[in-house]
Amino acid sequence: MGLHAAFRARFLDVLASIYIYNEHRGYTSLDRVLEAVRARCPEDTGFIGAVEKHRADEEKHYRMFRRWFELQGRMPLKVDRTCGHIDHFIESVFGCSIEDLDTDAVVADSDAFEKLCRVIMITEQRGMNQVEILLRNRHVLSDRGMTSIFKVVERDEPSHWMPYEAWLRANGRRPRPRWRELWTDFWIHKSLMLAKLPSVFLNRHSPRLAAWPDENPAAYAM
Repeated sequence: MGLHAAFRARFLDVLASIYIYNEHRGYTSLDRVLEAVRARCPEDTGFIGAVEKHRADEEKHYRMFRRWFELQGRMPLKVDRTCGHIDHFIESVFGCSIEDLDTDAVVADSDAFEKLCRVIMITEQRGMNQVEILLRNRHVLSDRGMTSIFKVVERDEPSHWMPYEAWLRANGRRPRPRWRELWTDFWIHKSLMLAKLPSVFLNRHSPRLAAWPDENPAAYAM
């Protein structure tokens, strides 16, 4: 394998491994968001339905990346929560991990629920922008399967952030991100792009998952 081909293969391997982690993290975390939305807005069936679609799409994306790896005949690289945009964002805004987020407290506190909606909205907008960039990347475009996956993700992304913005507006809450939230999003993105992704790319000894996370919840445990 030539140097260019080796770089391309490694780039796609790392990219898909990080995406499959984030898609799995996304749909499993949205189970808790759904709990909060159903408790906070039990009569808002439109908003509940939109969050249910968001959750279903995230799982669909995960399964598309899983299929891509299965066709490659290998498992994803075993990345961890340091590669998760939403992990960092929740920790920065709420001071705890996703697992430790007190759903009942978020439901009871209007300001906390507002922040949760904005965090999801900002994260999904960041994801939409990133997919647009990736669909111009020559390495992604050189792989038909990867290109097809990202085109599906691109089509789904607007419906993942617009309902949260609409709910904030409809309920008199702040839809525009605060400057600190924008700075947090920017810093997380740059840290992932300039530090974490290159470190995974360069670490030739990175282990691969021994099991699919949808079959074994402890698959990403270190």
